[in-house]
Amino acid sequence: MNSNLPDGWTIARVRKASGDPEAAPISLDRLVVVEQSDSGDYEVLQPHHILSFHDLCLVQADGEWFMGRMETEGSVICWASYGSGLGEAIRCL
Repeated sequence: MNSNLPDGWTIARVRKASGDPEAAPISLDRLVVVEQSDSGDYEVLQPHHILSFHDLCLVQADGEWFMGRMETEGSVICWASYGSGLGEAIRCL
């Protein structure tokens, strides 16, 4: 399970930092987009990592962590970047 996490992170560390005992990496085999706030359009992201926290997700793409939600069909819609560090992004959950 730790192989699907960024270097230096374990699932235990993610769960401790987030306070979510069920946090888990999930498959990259899904559509992931980020909403463009100025136009309402969506940009497709190519994720390197996706972490699930109940109904929220953190997605690493292009060196940044995006926060979003998983839709019922499995796609992830993100709304903003929360920085380049996973710890920083987890604190924003």
